[in-house]
Amino acid sequence: MGEALQEFVKLAQGIAPTFDSQTVFSIGSWNISQYTLYMFIILALVLIMVLVGARKLQLVPHSKGTAILEYLYGFIGESVGRDVIGEGYKKHIPFLATLFFFILTANVIGLIPGAKAATGTMSVTWALSLIAFIYFIFYGFKTLGLFGYIKSICPSAVPGPMKPVIWVLETFSLILRLLTLAVRLYGNMLSGHMILGVFSIATTVFFQYTFLAMGGFATGLVGVIWFALLLFMYALETLVAFLQAYVFTILTSSYIGMAVHPH
Repeated sequence: MGEALQEFVKLAQGIAPTFDSQTVFSIGSWNISQYTLYMFIILALVLIMVLVGARKLQLVPHSKGTAILEYLYGFIGESVGRDVIGEGYKKHIPFLATLFFFILTANVIGLIPGAKAATGTMSVTWALSLIAFIYFIFYGFKTLGLFGYIKSICPSAVPGPMKPVIWVLETFSLILRLLTLAVRLYGNMLSGHMILGVFSIATTVFFQYTFLAMGGFATGLVGVIWFALLLFMYALETLVAFLQAYVFTILTSSYIGMAVHPH
């Protein structure tokens, strides 16, 4: 059992570099990493899913895929759009649904053994956050006007002498939204997949020493425990895959609501 434990520690210490961005192939001077490749795969999958689902729209869907797609779109429209943004929410639903489906698909694909989650790298989550940031800032300007939106950053109830201070703090908080959106999604997805990787290594090593090196009953029992933990973590990460897509989308919806309906 001691040898199995040493081998596990050795392999687990080398798991972090496997999540680094690596060039898969190049197009001229443009290096395509595994995360960029998965991003385009996810884009194609989401596009196909939406086009196929929209082509078979029915009053009562007979296809399970179409029914799930319609349910999720309705969920984003009602729970994320209407309940959070309020008046004028409908025009924002296509954008919010696109974010949700892209992130959810990326997270789920990352659960496939050997695959990578595009949301497990900062470059992708930064891009998503920047798109969301530009979107709600744009609609803030469009709805309130340039000076009206800048003025709305500071709550109207703040006393006059405090307005400059609160405006600076609120502006800083506004910029921080870009960072928090990116880091929250990246951190949760990367850490979850690293844990799955560690549990997978532990399960493989202890089972190998049990069946190939005759590691004994204790080694096999530990392998079974690691396998049970791996299954539990897979179930948990499946839930996290949905929750992180939901959290990113509902926070973006909240920021849109604050931009177009300032208090």
